[in-house]
Amino acid sequence: YNIVEVSALEKIGLDKLLQELLKFKPKKEEKLFDGMVKEKDLVLLVIPQDIAAPKNRLILPQVQAIRELLDRNALVSMVKLEELGDVLGLLKKNPDLIVADSSVFLEVYREIPKDVKLTSFSVLFAKLKGDIDEYLRGVETLKKLNENSKILIAESCTHAPAEEDIGRIKIPNMIRKRFGENIKVDVTSGSVFPENISDYDLIIQCGGCMLNAKNIRNRIKVAKEKSIPITNYGIVIAYFKGILDKINY
Repeated sequence: YNIVEVSALEKIGLDKLLQELLKFKPKKEEKLFDGMVKEKDLVLLVIPQDIAAPKNRLILPQVQAIRELLDRNALVSMVKLEELGDVLGLLKKNPDLIVADSSVFLEVYREIPKDVKLTSFSVLFAKLKGDIDEYLRGVETLKKLNENSKILIAESCTHAPAEEDIGRIKIPNMIRKRFGENIKVDVTSGSVFPENISDYDLIIQCGGCMLNAKNIRNRIKVAKEKSIPITNYGIVIAYFKGILDKINY
C-alpha cells in the first residue's frame, strides 16, 4: 500500500489520503437478478409447499428474491407447483422468467412454454455467492464416478432435516439411484468447512443463503487448491433431471 504523510496541524496530505481511501471503495453490489430481469418484466416464482417447507413463512432465498424483484419494479407473482398450469392459463403473456425450487425443476420445465427462461433459487445463489463456472465444471465429475466413489454434501445451515430434505434425502437418493447403494454420501452442516475434503471425489455445496459470498468463495478456493471438484445443489439436480442445458443464470 502507498504511504501517505498527513498533518492535521499543517493541513497537508488530506486530499491525498482521501484519494487513497477511495481505492478501497466497495465494488457495485451484486444482485440475484443482474442481467436477467429488467423493469416491468413478469417473473413467476414456483414455491412448493411440501413437508420440507417451513410452516407459516417463506425461506430466506424466496424472501430475498421477492424483495429484489420489487426493488427492480418487476411484476412478481408466486404460485405452488400444483397451480402452475392454472396461472399460466390466466396470464395474458408468458412470464419473462420463472424461478423454481430446484426440487421441482423437471416438473416445472415440462409444464411451461419452451421459450420461457427457467432458473432456480439455488442456481441464482450459486451465481451470486459462488462461482457458477466452477460449479458447472464440477458437475461434470458425475460422469466419472462409480459405486466406490465418495461424495460430500455441504450444507451451510443446521436446520432440522425433514422427510423430503433436499440435501439430506433427495440428492443422496438421486446419487444412489445413479451409482448404486454402496456409494458413500456424507452430509455436513454448519458454517465450518470440514478439514477432510481430500477424502472425497466431489463436493456438492448448498446455495449458501445463510453465509456470505466470502465464505462460500473461500470454500471453492479450498476445494480448488486440493483439486477436489465442487458443484451446487441446483446444478446437480438439473443435471440429474437432464435439463442442465435449459437452465438460465
